[in-house]
Amino acid sequence: MKRKSFLRLSTTLAAAPMIAPIQDFLPKEKIKNWAGNLTYSTTNIISPATPEAVSAFVKKTSRLKALGTKHCFNTIADSKHQLVSSQQLNKVITLDETSQTVTVGAGIKYGELAPYLHEKGYALHNLASLPHISVAGSCVTATHGSGVNNGNLATAIRAFEFVAADGSIHQLSAEMNGDLFKGAVVNLGAIGVITKVTLQLQKAFNMRQYVYEHLPVKQLEQHFNEIMSAGYSVSLFTDWQSDTINEVWIKSHENETTDFSKMDTFFGAKAAVKNMHPIADLSAENCTEQMGVAGPWYERLPHFKMGFTPSSGKELQAEYFVPYENAVDAILAVAQLGKKTGPHLFISEIRSIAADDFWMSPAYQRKSVAIHFTWKQEWNDVQRLLPLVEKELSPFDCRPHWGKLFRLSAAELASRYEKINDFKSLVLKYDPEGKFRNDFLTKTIYG
Repeated sequence: MKRKSFLRLSTTLAAAPMIAPIQDFLPKEKIKNWAGNLTYSTTNIISPATPEAVSAFVKKTSRLKALGTKHCFNTIADSKHQLVSSQQLNKVITLDETSQTVTVGAGIKYGELAPYLHEKGYALHNLASLPHISVAGSCVTATHGSGVNNGNLATAIRAFEFVAADGSIHQLSAEMNGDLFKGAVVNLGAIGVITKVTLQLQKAFNMRQYVYEHLPVKQLEQHFNEIMSAGYSVSLFTDWQSDTINEVWIKSHENETTDFSKMDTFFGAKAAVKNMHPIADLSAENCTEQMGVAGPWYERLPHFKMGFTPSSGKELQAEYFVPYENAVDAILAVAQLGKKTGPHLFISEIRSIAADDFWMSPAYQRKSVAIHFTWKQEWNDVQRLLPLVEKELSPFDCRPHWGKLFRLSAAELASRYEKINDFKSLVLKYDPEGKFRNDFLTKTIYG
């Protein structure tokens, strides 16, 4: 650096505290999602602590997006202008024992909320495989667990509060707002910034988890419903490299009568003799307890422990929902791609989700099975493979998980969501000038 330039910069930095914090002159650290595959398009981010602060900021800001725990793999929560984090909206607000509901800040994580609820004698109906995700972020993308009778996480919502584009604060409830509520819950971040969520509760319960290895695929053809209905929540893990399903995880409710501890085999699969990771070669240290050991619901429904922070920078994820009645055909179709997907895949998971009435939910008015892909972080290969998977699943009108990677066009998505035009009208009501619209919404919803 030339002497004059150095002196000029030194003088500027020396005077900076009198004008503004010195960090304002330094490059801001880029914001990445938890897997490290996505760098957000702005470093402008704030974390309001109250709905009123959110309202004031939204009112004066021209373009922005709400940001949760950054567990999405695509740009659904990205903004080129401004991000509003729900990180500080993370408190339990009220627990209503009469209605058996809890109202929480939008940014609270399931891993933070669940132990509190259990201590009070309550539970949620289901949890996703990771407990580190926020309530609002999970619900607006229809994130889910498994279970033939269990709807996605959003189906627990009884009411929620959000800030619309003009800064006004709105409350919608299942009881009072009917179709408007059904359209707004799974909203993809398009209608505003969610600040509070009210969830339906049930009595706390205990569970036991069992794992079986090497289930013959032929058993799916003959007994799919029996297998997926064997427990409160059932997941199948496969790498598509053989004629067997690698692992079957059965999460059994304490009220269920089947005693898996006395079943050495399950439709041809053999009982595991130790705790397992979904990828059999990896340590199960961070996985929830198995081998039939009883424990509270929130320590069994996720695959991974609450205290475990997921590793970053190691995977990509995609997931597709198909009608339950087409599940076996869809699974067999994807299996034909095994030689192509195998080198780039860690594992796939197959789960069941009950139908719901949320307009933009992948399980809208159809009981579904979701086929999930945990890819190696090899985007050039994965983006080539996704259209192949989607082609195999297209006869079943597959719908992608909104927070994961997919290549389906806006026209293809529109053909699979009969309420999409109603959804656009709903968005227009709360965001008439597109303050919350970003490239993701433009590409996938508006074409």
